[in-house]
Amino acid sequence: MDGNGRWAARRGLPRPDGHREGIEALKRVLKALDGRVPVASFYAFSTENWRRPQKEIKAIFALVEELNEKYLSAETDYAVNFFGDIDALPASVRRSVETAREKTKNNRGMLVNIMLNYGGRGEIVRAAKRLAESKAEFTEENLSAMLYTGYLPDPDLIVRTGGEKRLSNFMTFQSVYSELLFSDRLWPDMDGDDVDKIIKEYGTRKRTFGR
Repeated sequence: MDGNGRWAARRGLPRPDGHREGIEALKRVLKALDGRVPVASFYAFSTENWRRPQKEIKAIFALVEELNEKYLSAETDYAVNFFGDIDALPASVRRSVETAREKTKNNRGMLVNIMLNYGGRGEIVRAAKRLAESKAEFTEENLSAMLYTGYLPDPDLIVRTGGEKRLSNFMTFQSVYSELLFSDRLWPDMDGDDVDKIIKEYGTRKRTFGR
């Protein structure tokens, strides 16, 4: 979900205002996806984002808490999960994560994954350590099962907004055969019409998986 800071800068606003508008875009996109896809994953905070100013990081975490407690846990039928090094996050963020997980665990709507303090390379290292500790055979399938997403299929489509054309450490292992779509739209501008266009574009792709 790229482009929050630039969205704010273009309007002469502080960067946290862009992140707040990004939350509203997330709600619009979730609503547009609901009933059309079974699983949607969103990159909210990477392991590299700790390099940002502390004021901005605090604002992002405050918005995550608000999203978890006032929207995802209360107003939706989504089943919500979080991938990343959650234990390294501030205590209040961890509590909000557990609240959202617990309150939505029996929901039967779309599975929504929030990647929080997440990095794809770190995920692979974590999975390799878990596999070694398990004493299981070191195979691609067994390693995949140890990832945060081990119980999920690999993503069919990865979309990056904001004009950048790279994955930036997102689902490094899982993305090898994902379709990629790069949009110049800044994340806070995204809405249901964008979702319609993305799904239509995906429908034109021919996936061969090397065959």
